Amino acid sequence: MSLTRRTLLGAGLATPALAPSLAQTARYPERPIEIIVGFTAGGGTDLDARSYGRALEQRLGGTVVITNRPGAGGELALGAVARARPDGHTLGTTNYPGLLTIPIERQAQFKLDDFAPIANLVTDPSAITAHADGPYRTLADVIARAKAEPERITYASPGIGTDDHLQLVLLQVVAGIRLNHVAFQGDPQLRTAVLGKQVDLMGLNLGAVTAAPQGFRILAQAAARRSRFGPEVPTLTELGFPITMASERGIVAPAGTPPAVLARLREATADIARDPDFIRALEDRFTEPAYEPGPAWFDRLRRQEGDYRGLWQRTPWVQRG
Repeated sequence: MSLTRRTLLGAGLATPALAPSLAQTARYPERPIEIIVGFTAGGGTDLDARSYGRALEQRLGGTVVITNRPGAGGELALGAVARARPDGHTLGTTNYPGLLTIPIERQAQFKLDDFAPIANLVTDPSAITAHADGPYRTLADVIARAKAEPERITYASPGIGTDDHLQLVLLQVVAGIRLNHVAFQGDPQLRTAVLGKQVDLMGLNLGAVTAAPQGFRILAQAAARRSRFGPEVPTLTELGFPITMASERGIVAPAGTPPAVLARLREATADIARDPDFIRALEDRFTEPAYEPGPAWFDRLRRQEGDYRGLWQRTPWVQRG
């Protein structure tokens, strides 16, 4: 009898602690959910966010609004997410490796621990692209010119610390060359700069270039093996430069988001990642679905953080390109 009474008392004491969390989850979402994207509208990250947002609306029964805050390689958007009220109504897209490298490169507006991970969703290998009618027909042409005239060749990327920037940083290290880096805010600006021959090369993900290839020549991709979306494009490793780099795109909430709300978001996202319509939307943009649950995803990122710190220490010029 005493055991029964203690059990009942324990249950009664536990109820008030659980009630607020359960009540909050039952009401969630109470207003539109904002997903903040760190790059301009129309780019790969933006389009992935919009596909995810539509699918999330179907599962949570609310409204999802996409807000683009381009700048500083995604830092402005991630800083806004880190400072947002942690109630599940503000989410953010992430781009690896910028999620790790921006706080290494400078005093940033965020750090990894400012976020509660929901999931990684997409991977898209980096690629090196030139104007279709330009002087660079192969990567060997680039290397030869760069060795003859250091820092003569200009290349554009979405910002320092992005995968598109770092693939070319690593190429400079491995090939013993120096290029001249120019940062832009997103895909449309990069395309315009190359098509207008304002820059010689651009670092942009393979899927983004493949989706709209007119006027471009893809010289190499940084996948571990040739992507099914660009089987004719050689990898950097094939060409003698052992470099792999890709954009991994995920979703985070601010740290401190209530566990019950976070669990609901993770459950909905896991379901979205299995949805044939969502997978088809990614593949139609020539990107690979790459679902990874939030906790496992961030555990991996923490293990990889040291590698990037080492890169910055070995290449102090990396901050210029």
